[in-house]
Amino acid sequence: MTTTTPGPPALRTAVGTARTRVEGREKVTGTARYAGEIPFADLAHGWLVLSPITRGRIRDIDTAPVLAMPGVLTVLHHGNAPRLYTDYVGMLGTPPDPAAVVFQHDKVPFAGWPVALVVAETPEEAREAAEALVVTYDREPHSTVLTADDPDAYPAAGFMPAATEKGDLQGRLASSAVVLDEEYTTPEEQHSMMEPHAATARWEGGRLEVVDSNQGAGWVQSELATLFSLDASSVRVRSEHIGGGFGSKGLRAHQVSAVMAATALRRPVRVVLTRRQTFSLAGYRSPTTQRVRLGADADGRLRALDHRSLNQTSTVYEFVEPSAGVARVLYDADAHRTANHVVRLDVPSPTWMRAPGEAPGSFAIESALDELAERAGIDPVELRLRNEPETGPVSGLPFSSNNLAACLREGARRFGWADRDPRPGIRYDGRWLLGTGMAAASFEAGAMPSTALVTAEASGSYTVRIAAADIGTGARTALTLIAADALETTPERVHVRIGDSDFGPAMIAGGSMGTRSWAWAVTAAATELRERLAVTPDIPPEGITVRSDTTEALGALAQKERHSFGAQFAEVAVDTSSGEIRVRRMLGIFAAGRIVNPLTARNQLVGGMTWGISMALHEEAVRDRNTGRHYSPDLAGYHVATHADVPDIEADWVDDHDPDDPIGIKGVGEIGIVGAAAAVANAVWHATGVRHRNLPIRPDRVLAAAALPPSDSGAADA
Repeated sequence: MTTTTPGPPALRTAVGTARTRVEGREKVTGTARYAGEIPFADLAHGWLVLSPITRGRIRDIDTAPVLAMPGVLTVLHHGNAPRLYTDYVGMLGTPPDPAAVVFQHDKVPFAGWPVALVVAETPEEAREAAEALVVTYDREPHSTVLTADDPDAYPAAGFMPAATEKGDLQGRLASSAVVLDEEYTTPEEQHSMMEPHAATARWEGGRLEVVDSNQGAGWVQSELATLFSLDASSVRVRSEHIGGGFGSKGLRAHQVSAVMAATALRRPVRVVLTRRQTFSLAGYRSPTTQRVRLGADADGRLRALDHRSLNQTSTVYEFVEPSAGVARVLYDADAHRTANHVVRLDVPSPTWMRAPGEAPGSFAIESALDELAERAGIDPVELRLRNEPETGPVSGLPFSSNNLAACLREGARRFGWADRDPRPGIRYDGRWLLGTGMAAASFEAGAMPSTALVTAEASGSYTVRIAAADIGTGARTALTLIAADALETTPERVHVRIGDSDFGPAMIAGGSMGTRSWAWAVTAAATELRERLAVTPDIPPEGITVRSDTTEALGALAQKERHSFGAQFAEVAVDTSSGEIRVRRMLGIFAAGRIVNPLTARNQLVGGMTWGISMALHEEAVRDRNTGRHYSPDLAGYHVATHADVPDIEADWVDDHDPDDPIGIKGVGEIGIVGAAAAVANAVWHATGVRHRNLPIRPDRVLAAAALPPSDSGAADA
């Protein structure tokens, strides 16, 4: 079927109303089954063996003693595993990460590299045997430390141009009244989702079925079919309930090894990653080093903007953390340059993590804007308003809508920004120094082609089938409301089924594009079905089904800058005698298109803001430079913000309907974290008078800054 942009139906009552999750009861009562909990007859269990060495080769794997252990069924490794087809570009435009394409050679490119899978009757037997497996290695020299001046760094594009440049940067910097040139760093961060990665593979009737926890059933299906040289129709991937992903749940070693084992044994095999294994095998946000140079007139108008970012990647796979990208949207200048660089190290491959690029990039550019405001003697909110671009600063394209100014003004009003004394280090509450800070936010609002099936059932209800993924965002509920409005019925008569590759191609849950892409497809199918029912009201026992495909409609869209925007405000208290920092309150105001479900949308925005607090003050995955291994690869040693760290946090939005979307929505999954860490860091400066350009702002860094002589206390770069 060919679709055009569907017009709005006559009745819209569900979208915009607060609804609890349609699967909420199942989740809170424990009847919702996750990938690692679904029972299968004759189920075997696999346990991955990871390399302890940082770089080298496998000399020998002594499998005989392990195969003799109770319950052990097989040991897969590079000597006996099937050869996979890897010379392809996947549906996301990238080749597969070799860390997922397991057991293809004897090379070890980083610590935590999968070298074998032990399969046994029980998980306990598999683990015991895996820990007993003796693997001998030949070690090679390695490099695991990211440095700003690494001579092997090179420009890399990823999903956007590696660099953009316009105007005479040096000339504009030289002629600017106010100039800033600083370096900012962010550490490695882990996804730390509640549900670890898990997959069960089995062959049924000559067809491969994988029950998985992933962010796109069609994505994983396509990758597995290609790797194992199977016809796509002979592979089915199901992923009904997902306990968080944040970008990490794509194709990983556990799915591929489970398929290998199920094929070898001809029985179902389940592989579940331990929390420690996810630190090596599930990806992470790369550390970044970012240099920002700004030049402005005395009135704060930018004349020069230079934002350069460097991140690490593995030696076997290139992943770019496009931190300079956010500067290509938020602010314009006569001379404008941005660039993303990477350096290959002997470490695991990083991957997408909530607001990839924008989260660390906004810390740098929004901290720099705050410093520029201080030097120019201009209020930080006013400085951003003065530099709001009329069109895309790099692309020159018009914005579909840009309500950043409304977010800034409404946030300032509700936060009480007008009462702020701009002088740092003068407000006290007992032993606490108090400060407030703010930052702007932007995240792309795109959509990708998707298909959907909508069926009018003979019973009078409707069934929606789409290969969407609900990773905790409330997508099921949002699609129920959207379908109800498009069908001019009530949400109670709509049943949404998701997470099954058999439903046809659909966008993954990522890039804040999931709900928008799926909603477009569901609306198109539901609208046509409603029109068909108007002339054919009699429904046969098998129902009437309409399939949509939004490829043509999306391809016809005019080129524009499409983004969500936001303004983040934070108040902190700092005890310079103990180094403790407390976020007392936080407010985020966002322009993120039409809000489908205020209840789950606010949950997403507050979750992102909470992660921003965690990013600013807590999260830091530290590697031993001698081994490349983490010091504490678990949630005891990797600190994240908890309820006690977030006493008063509020998220709200302004009207911002996207005129090019059939429903007017954009996306809320990632905009909440963008700018949040910068707002907290800027508030710490306002409280103490000390700049912290390196995250996280740990107590020891606060104490070190407090110990500096007054002439050196303007910045703490420890």
